[in-house]
Amino acid sequence: MKNISLPFYTKLAMVLFAIICLGYLAILGQTILAPLLTSFLLALLLLPLANFLERKWRFKRSMASIVSVVLMIAFICGIMYFLANQLSDLWQDWPLLKKQAETSFHDVQNWISGTFHVNAHKQIDYLKDSATSALATSATVLGATLLTLSSTLLFLSFLLLFTFFILNYRRVLFTFLTSVFEEKHTQKVSEIVQHIQYIIKKYITGLFIQMLIVTLLMVFVLWALNVKYAMLLGLIAGMFNIIPYIGIFTALLISVLITFATAGAAKMLLVIVAFVAVHAVDGNVLMPLVVGSKVKINALFAFIGIVVGEMIWGISGMFLCIPYLAMLKIIFDRIDQLKPWGILLGGEEKPNKKRRVYRITKNIKLEEQE
Repeated sequence: MKNISLPFYTKLAMVLFAIICLGYLAILGQTILAPLLTSFLLALLLLPLANFLERKWRFKRSMASIVSVVLMIAFICGIMYFLANQLSDLWQDWPLLKKQAETSFHDVQNWISGTFHVNAHKQIDYLKDSATSALATSATVLGATLLTLSSTLLFLSFLLLFTFFILNYRRVLFTFLTSVFEEKHTQKVSEIVQHIQYIIKKYITGLFIQMLIVTLLMVFVLWALNVKYAMLLGLIAGMFNIIPYIGIFTALLISVLITFATAGAAKMLLVIVAFVAVHAVDGNVLMPLVVGSKVKINALFAFIGIVVGEMIWGISGMFLCIPYLAMLKIIFDRIDQLKPWGILLGGEEKPNKKRRVYRITKNIKLEEQE
């Protein structure tokens, strides 16, 4: 069969059209695709446990998959229960928070009056107008909230089901991936699948270890600073730290608001310094040491992936972008035609330093004594 060489602009148009179609299909299939891709990552994380149950305890594959998913649910429920207890303590101090917020509001009101010469009556009128417009759209906000809650419950249901099915039928999926290509590519496809499984499992495990260490560091630092709700704020910082670049700023904003309402501006500045210090330790020590170079995605495309993921799938897209960019890089690095794209996604390689080689020139002979 004769090979036809297409012009560059034709290939570019076809690639752009394919990307647009894939993006549109991803938006349409968010309800199924988002939990499915998340379940694939969770299945990779639970795979060693399922294999252990099958080999050591002689569980059937379906039973091992069910037990693995149930243990994952128990772990998540334990974290949610702990978080709910901390939030209940925060709710008990709601009158104190409300009083502190009113005091801060009056201080800000006096500052605006003295700086911009806007009297308090005009500020109250402006707030009343804003409240009226907010009440006019309250029905829309309530409907969006209920829709988000129902979507979250549907997402969690699909997540558990897909995780079980992927664990249970993992051999079928692997056989499909190796048999769908030509026989000469079977070995390469098998290597790619195994490498993806290894890298993503290590990456997710490293993220959880990093989350635990950041949580403990934040709890210790905030406790040492005598910040109220140190346990809650440390847990929020560790959980939000999973989202690269954006999560730490979100956790910082929540912590600053709670600290300002409970302890004032001076303690709020200490919390900001604590977050900056822990984030510096995390970025320069924990991330290279714990997560390491498992996922070599440069910061530019990692940030672009986060933004695009949020545009397509919201918060779940922000979680999924980095692992799946890593999968794409693994595939790109092992296909000759796509290697330039793998180089583009990866980080800049540092030149290896030459090591000095020392040679021992003096020969030492040991003579055996009789």
